[in-house]
Amino acid sequence: MAEGLCVRCKGKGLCGRPYCPTLERFKNNNRLTKALSNQTSVFGPSPPSVFVGSYNYPSLAAGPLIPPSVDLPELEFSEASEILREKVVKNPGFLEDSRLWHDLQMQDVISMRTALVRANTTFKPSDAKTDNPLLMKAQELALSSKPIDTEAWFKKPIVADLKFDSMMMPMGPSGQVKNFNITENPKVPNAVDRIIYDTDALAKDAIVEMYQGDVSNEQMTRLMSIGLLGRDRKLVPTRWSITAIDDMTGKETIKRIKDYPHIREITVLTGEIFGNHFEILLLPGSFSYELLEVWQPHSVWNGEKTYIGQDHEDFYGKKNYSNLSGGYYAARLPVLEYLDSIKKQAFIFAVREIRPTYWAPLGVWVVREAARQSVENPKRIFETKEDALADMASRLYTPRAEWERETKLLYNQAVQMRIDSYI
Repeated sequence: MAEGLCVRCKGKGLCGRPYCPTLERFKNNNRLTKALSNQTSVFGPSPPSVFVGSYNYPSLAAGPLIPPSVDLPELEFSEASEILREKVVKNPGFLEDSRLWHDLQMQDVISMRTALVRANTTFKPSDAKTDNPLLMKAQELALSSKPIDTEAWFKKPIVADLKFDSMMMPMGPSGQVKNFNITENPKVPNAVDRIIYDTDALAKDAIVEMYQGDVSNEQMTRLMSIGLLGRDRKLVPTRWSITAIDDMTGKETIKRIKDYPHIREITVLTGEIFGNHFEILLLPGSFSYELLEVWQPHSVWNGEKTYIGQDHEDFYGKKNYSNLSGGYYAARLPVLEYLDSIKKQAFIFAVREIRPTYWAPLGVWVVREAARQSVENPKRIFETKEDALADMASRLYTPRAEWERETKLLYNQAVQMRIDSYI
């Protein structure tokens, strides 16, 4: 097998196998799925959450994600602490809000996310324009910003098959739904209520407006996936929506950043979540962005050797989809938000080191939140670029020479400042 193929593929089937050996390791290790394997109905407060699968596109498996009565002792999360369980019982929205998970263990995230049952119905992308009653209920659920009680009945007993993915959060067992109901009215944010009825607005413009209205990434993803945005409304696989939203909101932020003066200080930002360690260097200069992904041996997807991937964009933007997949856009967004908040532009050089402690795929949200933690942690200021790089290298496990030779922009980037930076 070609070196680094699993890292590049991340379960997409590039090796030609009918299933991914990496993903299969995680699919049957949760006792909750066994407790549910004979159930034909489920009731619980959806976080809220909906899922649209990409497998067998354009045939789409879509529907709500429902935790099955999380207060029942026999359905407690495997390996999850009582404190975590209490948080979920008090606020089912905790199951969907990745911004609250920084202090959890990886097994806790897996346990609580695989408690969510996928209530699937088969649709086509164009069904977003129809009056299908099951889809309309899923769309109504997607509008809510608060947990909403949901009940579902299945055609056959629930299948105890967990879902792991490089892009999406883990999900629990699934079933072909016969019918489902939401038993209360959704709580819809004003920014969402305003935009979903605007059938003249492009999906991109709708996303930007909601982003500026502080609508969460999770809600924007489910609204786009379930076919509630844009002129030509369609169902969109969740994994595609996640990257599209990170990319669109990032590009909108870049437009503003390009008009700002250059940052004055050579700055290093650092942070880590679940074995995803970030070192981010900001240099005075026009906006450009370079990301290295360093997959250490025995981290998820990787084997015995270190694998390093690289991608970048200059001041004029990126024309093609990143060869680093959604992680490229997820890592970029928090740094752009930071520069926007201080009204500066900079050359961004980031290293994401994926360590062996990241042993299961949790989704691209991990990349976004690790980068966000980096920009929120205390920053380090240096006199020279060399001093900054030496500081970054001191916290990376991978030898500096290994990752440094993979860069394309870093050593073409002269530290520069515009005249208006001094005003």
